[in-house]
Amino acid sequence: MNAIVELTGTHVVHKARSGGLFTRDRVYALTGADLAVAPGETVGVVGESGCGKSTLAKVLIGIQRPTAGTVSFRGRDLWSMPPAERRTTVGAGTGMIFQDPSTALNRRLPVRQILRDPLDVHGHGTKEQRGDRVRELMALVGLPRALADALPGQLSGGQRQRVAIARALALDPGLVVADEPTSALDVSVRAQILNLLLDLKERLGLALVFVSHDIQTVRRMSDRVITMYLGRIVEECPAADVTDRARHPYTRALFSATPSLLNPIEPIALKGPVPSATRPPSGCPFRTRCWKADALCAEVMPGLATASTPGHSFRCHHPLTSSASEEDGFQPG
Repeated sequence: MNAIVELTGTHVVHKARSGGLFTRDRVYALTGADLAVAPGETVGVVGESGCGKSTLAKVLIGIQRPTAGTVSFRGRDLWSMPPAERRTTVGAGTGMIFQDPSTALNRRLPVRQILRDPLDVHGHGTKEQRGDRVRELMALVGLPRALADALPGQLSGGQRQRVAIARALALDPGLVVADEPTSALDVSVRAQILNLLLDLKERLGLALVFVSHDIQTVRRMSDRVITMYLGRIVEECPAADVTDRARHPYTRALFSATPSLLNPIEPIALKGPVPSATRPPSGCPFRTRCWKADALCAEVMPGLATASTPGHSFRCHHPLTSSASEEDGFQPG
């Protein structure tokens, strides 16, 4: 099946002011990303803060231009399009759900206008059809019609996120990227929003990229899981296998930190902080925190290796075996 969006050798490098007035460091936010998202699938993205998850999300929906590499949307190079065509392609073909609905929504506009804005901007249908679409969107995400004239400040956190989800779906996109969509919500509301996303994904046939710190939620929500570290995709694994068959030490450490009650795993404590994205380590970026690192890891960036399971690839000189054991050097902290 053809990918709805595909990244090939994609890099994002920012310039950040350092010590002096005229000196700037290069921040390697995304390095050599290769990723294809098929219609109807859910791809989970995990990693610690600052690992490049949000940058990847912005590149996927065309609001962050890569420094190098290509972004293809339905087979066409997004950044070789004329600007007007690119805006139309991105606006109508993708949707973004941001982390905090209280800042993502215009506080001065009622719900009705927030949902209508994408339709107005892209000239979608007649005035009457836009009104009908707004009512349809509210019903789709479980918002009562009585809230159509409410301002975001009059809504609960869960209701605001439902508005944000409805806005992302306004133009029937094929791809929706959800960047930490429940982290700003109360625990009691998170399950409702996650269930809503799963339901909408199935009903509408959406491709969903789900970015989150909540490791176990990503596993449950996704068809496959992408692990990122210091701007790199270090492993791609079927979600069903990620807990005990991940091959990269970093992926195994992440999922051991929040184990399932049914499948208890000894947690692995990672030593030290994530290195600076302005001065990443030589060789493997994870080597400064990895219990399996040696001289080779310090000198050579691992190439992409494939596991026996289809769709499973990783970058590691000394991959773990398919289950945690002392035999493969697995040493819980």
